[in-house]
Amino acid sequence: MSSLPIVLDAPLELKTEEQIAAERAWYSTEKVWLVHKDGFSLATQLKTEAGSLPEGKVKIRLEHDGTLLEVDEDDVEKANPPSYDRVEDLSGLLYLNESSVMHSLRQRYGGNLIYTYAGPNVVFINPVSAPSMYSEKVMHMFKGCRREDTAPHIYGVAQAAYRKLLTTRQDQSIVLLGKSGSGKTTNCQHLVQYLVSIAGSNGKVYSAEKWQAVYTILEAFGNCSTSMNGNASRFSHIVSLDFDQAGQVASASIQTMLLEKSRIARRPETESTFNIFYYMMAGADGSLKTELHFNHFAENSAFGILPYSKPEEKQKAAQQFTKLQAAMKVLNISAEEQKAFWLVLGAIYHLGAAGATKAGRKQFARHEWAQKAAYLLGCTLEELSSSIFKPQGKGTLPRTSSVRLGAEDSGDSSGSKATAMECLEAMAAGLYSELFTLLISLINRALKSSQHSLCSVLIVDTPGFQNPRQVKSERGATFEELCHNYAQERLQALFHERTFVHELERYKEENIELALDDIEPSTSLSIAAVDQASSQALVRTPARTDEARGLLWLMEEEALQPGGSEDTLLERLFGYYGPAEGESKGHTLLLKSERQQHFLLGHSHETDWVEYNARGWLNYAKQNPASHNAASLLQNSQKKNISALFIGRSGSATVLSGSVAGLEGGSQLALRRATSMRKTFTTGMAAVKKKSLCIQIKLQVDAILDTVRRSRVHFVHCLLPLADAPRGAGSPEAQSEICEPGLMQLDVALLRAQLRGSKLLDALRIYRQGYPDHMVFSEFRRRFDVLAPHLTKKLGRNYIVKDEKRAVEELLESLDLEKSSYHMGLSRVFFRAGTLAKLEEQRDEQTRRNITLFQAACRGYLSRQAFKKRKVQDLAIRCIQKNIKKNRGVKGWPWWKLFTNVRPLVEVQLTEDQIRGKDEEIQNLRMKLEKVEKERNELRLSTDRLESRITELSTELTDERNTGESASQLLETETAERLRLEKDMKELQAKFDAMKKQMESMEMEVMEARLIRASELNGEMDDDDDDEAGGEWKLKYDRAIREAEFTKKRLHQEFDDKLETEQQNKRHLERKLTDLQADYEESQRSLQQAKKKSQRLMAELQDTKLHLEGQQSRNHELEKKQRKFDLEQNQAQDEVQRERSQREKLSRERDMLTGEVFTLRQQLQDKEVELCGLNVKLEQLEVELQDLSSQESKDEASLAKLKKQLRELEAKVKDQEEELDEQAGTIQMLEQAKLRLEMEMERLRQTHSKDIESKDEEVEEIRQSCSKKLKQMEVQLEEEYDDKQRVLREKRDLENKLLSAQEQVSQRDVETEKRLKKDLKRTKVLLADAQVMLDHLKNNAPSKREITQLKNQLEESEFTSAAAVKARKSMELEIEDLHIQMEDISKAKMSLEEQVSRLQREKNDLQSRLEEDQEDMNELMKKHKAAVAQSARDLAQISDLQAQLEEAAKEKQEIQDKLQSLQSQLEFQEQSMVEKSLVSRQEAKIRELETKLEYERTQIKRLETLVARLKENLEKMTEEKDQRVAGENREKEQNKRMQRQMRDIKEEMTELAKKETEASRKKHELEMDIESLEAANQSLQADLKLAFKRIGDLQAAIEDEMESDDNDDLINSGEDSDLDSEVEDRVDGVKSWLSKNKGSTKTLSDEGSLKTPSPPLYKRLLSRTEEETAEEEKDLQQSSQTLVIDGNDDTRLAEATA
Repeated sequence: MSSLPIVLDAPLELKTEEQIAAERAWYSTEKVWLVHKDGFSLATQLKTEAGSLPEGKVKIRLEHDGTLLEVDEDDVEKANPPSYDRVEDLSGLLYLNESSVMHSLRQRYGGNLIYTYAGPNVVFINPVSAPSMYSEKVMHMFKGCRREDTAPHIYGVAQAAYRKLLTTRQDQSIVLLGKSGSGKTTNCQHLVQYLVSIAGSNGKVYSAEKWQAVYTILEAFGNCSTSMNGNASRFSHIVSLDFDQAGQVASASIQTMLLEKSRIARRPETESTFNIFYYMMAGADGSLKTELHFNHFAENSAFGILPYSKPEEKQKAAQQFTKLQAAMKVLNISAEEQKAFWLVLGAIYHLGAAGATKAGRKQFARHEWAQKAAYLLGCTLEELSSSIFKPQGKGTLPRTSSVRLGAEDSGDSSGSKATAMECLEAMAAGLYSELFTLLISLINRALKSSQHSLCSVLIVDTPGFQNPRQVKSERGATFEELCHNYAQERLQALFHERTFVHELERYKEENIELALDDIEPSTSLSIAAVDQASSQALVRTPARTDEARGLLWLMEEEALQPGGSEDTLLERLFGYYGPAEGESKGHTLLLKSERQQHFLLGHSHETDWVEYNARGWLNYAKQNPASHNAASLLQNSQKKNISALFIGRSGSATVLSGSVAGLEGGSQLALRRATSMRKTFTTGMAAVKKKSLCIQIKLQVDAILDTVRRSRVHFVHCLLPLADAPRGAGSPEAQSEICEPGLMQLDVALLRAQLRGSKLLDALRIYRQGYPDHMVFSEFRRRFDVLAPHLTKKLGRNYIVKDEKRAVEELLESLDLEKSSYHMGLSRVFFRAGTLAKLEEQRDEQTRRNITLFQAACRGYLSRQAFKKRKVQDLAIRCIQKNIKKNRGVKGWPWWKLFTNVRPLVEVQLTEDQIRGKDEEIQNLRMKLEKVEKERNELRLSTDRLESRITELSTELTDERNTGESASQLLETETAERLRLEKDMKELQAKFDAMKKQMESMEMEVMEARLIRASELNGEMDDDDDDEAGGEWKLKYDRAIREAEFTKKRLHQEFDDKLETEQQNKRHLERKLTDLQADYEESQRSLQQAKKKSQRLMAELQDTKLHLEGQQSRNHELEKKQRKFDLEQNQAQDEVQRERSQREKLSRERDMLTGEVFTLRQQLQDKEVELCGLNVKLEQLEVELQDLSSQESKDEASLAKLKKQLRELEAKVKDQEEELDEQAGTIQMLEQAKLRLEMEMERLRQTHSKDIESKDEEVEEIRQSCSKKLKQMEVQLEEEYDDKQRVLREKRDLENKLLSAQEQVSQRDVETEKRLKKDLKRTKVLLADAQVMLDHLKNNAPSKREITQLKNQLEESEFTSAAAVKARKSMELEIEDLHIQMEDISKAKMSLEEQVSRLQREKNDLQSRLEEDQEDMNELMKKHKAAVAQSARDLAQISDLQAQLEEAAKEKQEIQDKLQSLQSQLEFQEQSMVEKSLVSRQEAKIRELETKLEYERTQIKRLETLVARLKENLEKMTEEKDQRVAGENREKEQNKRMQRQMRDIKEEMTELAKKETEASRKKHELEMDIESLEAANQSLQADLKLAFKRIGDLQAAIEDEMESDDNDDLINSGEDSDLDSEVEDRVDGVKSWLSKNKGSTKTLSDEGSLKTPSPPLYKRLLSRTEEETAEEEKDLQQSSQTLVIDGNDDTRLAEATA
């Protein structure tokens, strides 16, 4: 997520004081990047006074050495704060420019962070040493994560594509772009490894080990060493991973294209062939070497395939060969199949060793090596030689129409003219191509699966850009490198199309307006120069046409033409795409090279110019039958392992082109992709051109792009850090940068070229400013309605939506998103970058909550079901236990024993019969099963064969259908063309017949006229034979001849005159054209500079706009938090109200309890009084008992009766004692509970008091700090308000000054005009006197009138130039004042912005503290609730004690009743003479009861004190809570006041911004005035120069006349008036000035033309006061000194012009 529209949606992070101070220091000093040819350097832009620097210049100080420089403002770019140095997403930079992007990439690269997000794309810089960041642990860190939650990594790209595949069920593609050696293939391997490891497969069929084996084989057979990369891929391939419904890998396949098969025989110097040859020659064991005849290698090879000479290279190659064999074994490539590979490769090597003759008969140069090759291929030497050098009709093109007949015949004839070496090279290339295609088929055989697949992930890897100049190589690039560069250009065009064109079209369709810069066109021009097709491609004739075509088409045409060559090819190519006559080279992508048959082509938006060597390119377009014979040679081999492989491959799949492989596939998606590629090769133009070698290249790239376009594409830009990594560390480009220690070196120029070529900055800008995420209304509503459950409850889950747009708007309003973060289109909703990710995160969180609730419900249901099951099990166990008990009862019964012994004996016979029957059934079923299995296997095999046959037939049918369609299309076009030609021929024939008839009639008329004329002449000659008639005709004849000659001469003269005038006009127009071209180029340069400046300003404006949107989103987040805080506060207040009501309720209950306690006390007092009465009665009874005991007479009968009664009473007493003991136990338990309760209450009271004291202290500290900060903020706001008022006053003063200056200027115009009129009159009088003197000297000086005119012109030009200089200075002073004012206003604005940001930070701090206080308040509330609950429990205990007291009172009543009964008994005993001991025991019991009553009374008192203490604690807590609520209300009011102040500040800021724009507008108007004045000044200077030129031309004549004037006595005699002498002195001054400044006038004589200022401008320049006129004369003197005019002459000139 980016930091501007992206990070703004992230939660606010509080910064430390150090970070804030560092940022403040950074912003106080304006840091910039100085861009230079070696890179960029950090500098500080210094503030200078207005006018101290030229326009367009700025002054900076370099950071690393402190050097002060004056540079162009276009060479300076804004720098970001240090916190953005290692930003993970480049779109999050505060200032997005080229230098900042490269600095961030360099810092991350130095920190070993080689991956960086660039909006939706990923940038990768290939490190010198691979870091350990691709382990399995790192893979699991990215598993299941979103892109926003992880660091930039190639695993993140794979995870994003996999996640998108699972959510959308659409195919995904990952395309890797970059130069050769930038790490594309390595990243491709990591992508495949991650997807296979994370997604998994059924039975782990697709393991990482298998894919490692695949890439080991591809690296051996398809990679080689080049000048740019030590292990470069020489083919393009697409890795397809098919996934099933569960997201597991169901199948996989590889398709390869653009194999550089010619590298087998031809390649540039210092480059090698494919690695497999070196591996095999070094790693083959003894038996294999003997079989391949590798015991002795050839000293030289026609193909340049030689074994390694260094031992370490041999050892490494042998290890790689062992690894390759193990990889083939992993992919189930058998030993016989491997042996077939080695045989074919050995045969290719021996063909190179055999060589071919250069002249004479076509044959091998060394037959012994050719014999070895034939043996390895399984054929005879004659068959091999005839296949190579004597092809029999192999490879001829199919004759589909008569139009192509001539072309094909010429193609066949060209193939027969190939040299022997070319035929041998074609055979080797064909053998290797067939072998590579077979290898891909075997790899796909190991990867295919018949499982059902749903969607796929495609990984596209092509060779990178190749440029030999990059590694300081002088050679030209080859045709193969052109093909790879062309493929990369097409992929870059796809990136441009997906990133810019589609996005802008979508915005236009949805009526979304974006203020974007002009997007530069894609690389379509360079692509068109290679593959642009003709409109007559289907009916092309061999003749050359003037229609523009690409290089591939021109190569095909030139190869078919008899006189075609590389020179004519390049001539035609430059005619179509080269620069036109007079056109600058900057407007074309194709340039001529200084070397012959070389040309330059600009790739990557003209950032990478590659020089190509076209020598021998036409051979690539010619069909060589030897390459086609390679397949038949392998299929007809005598070696079974070779012929079986290639015959099986030819029967299983149809290869469309020699370089396309991997179209086989077992899955449904693989068949669909193969059908799509076949359609690309068999429809339209491709059906006719699929046999053309050059057009095959375009078709293969078209197949790649057609496959990728059907999916959602993810791009990975791989950048090359250095042109040559081992030598790059010490390169001067790298050392020119001032890097931090530990940073790895980077070639900044190379990195800049790659960034410009990939257009990453433009992509980042459209990503930041646009709406990259979008969803259809219905999809968005269905996906995110879970975030608005109230809408779902309101409308129902399955409600029908009539207006999706309105429903989405309601959903967005309920989500409370910032308005600028989304935009509603016509059919879908668009989001800023990061907004949709935030919604996804909220949705995931809500989904987790819902799933948790669902899991809880499910677990509850399962627990209830388990409980029911346990109940059933319990019932079953009880039943079993019952049965076991019953069994134990009958266990000893004899009849049961007999039954248990006899029952098994009866069933033995039945069991044996059953077992025999079951065995027979099992045997029968087993036989049936085997039979069914056998049939099923047979059916499966037949089904597989039929399915393969069906696929083959379907592909063949598709090919035939496509071929038929193309043929029918071709036939239709030819038929239409033939009909048109026939129609034209008929029309022409009719015209020809008509013209022929007309010619015949005209010839007849001419003949008749001639005959008539001859007859007339003959008749006249016969009739008139006299001399007069003959003389008359002769005169007529002579006169006609003379007239004809005269007319001829006149016409010739007119033609010559006209030709001369036309030539003069032509020369004039040519001069004018050159001037216009120069002006146009100058205007173009200025336009480009202005465009660059405007783009830079627009970029800065967009950055500022995005920053403002970020601030607004932050404010929106703060408002949301404020609303949440207010809601929580209201909830807390409601809780406080509820607590208050509960407290009042408790107080009422307490009052009721106190009343009840009072009544209980009254009852206790009554009971005490009753006890006292009972005690008295007891004493009386004791006295009576003593009296009775003294009696001696007893009745025995009554004594027995009394004893019986006594025993009964003793039993009752025992019962009462037991009851009393129980009561004593319960009382003791109550006492212990009461003690525990008191101790717990005391502890809670102590802790509560401590917490309250600590919180009071914290609240007091917070209140003090808040009050201090509020005071500081109020002071700052007052200062800001004063500054604002001061700025407004200054601005009003400036406006008043401007108005007054304008009024003064208008007043001065009138006064100055009057004064100048007076001066003009006086000057005219003086000039009249001077004219009289000049007339007097007319005889001796004939040029006095011209001198007078020159003097007048000189005076006017000097006066106007002085006035212009003065006006310019005054305007410059005014502009400087305005600049100073604008700077002051901007400073004030910046200070206000800083104060606003500081207030915002302080507001954030206060809010964080308020949140902490709220948390503390919540904790206190929790404790308060706990205390209230404890008090409730205490009250419950009190009520229990009261109940116990009531029970004790009841027991007391019972005891009193018993006492009464005892009294009655005592009375009876008194009557019956009871013994005294019994009475004493009863009295002891009565005393114990009294002590227990006393103890209960004390317990009641203690409980009352406890209730009182609890009441006091409750009152204290309520008071503290009221105080807290009051403090929170005060803080809330302060917060609202601060918000109002912030709103006022924002309004003031907007007013300042409006006034600043008004001031800038006025500044622009003043600048326009200055430009007009400067133009006037330039015209006046031109006039002055022209005057000097005229003076110089007349100087010689004036000197002669002045000498004659000195000798003349008329000047000193006659009328010697003062006026004449004054005029003479002035003339002498002019003469001396002219004589001394002869050289200066000559230097100025060739410049300018005579011009006069326009009257309005002249009046405006003359509007000055008399005081300013003197200053202007001084300025004029200074300017004349700059023209090398002497001071004395200047004085005389001033005197002469006064």
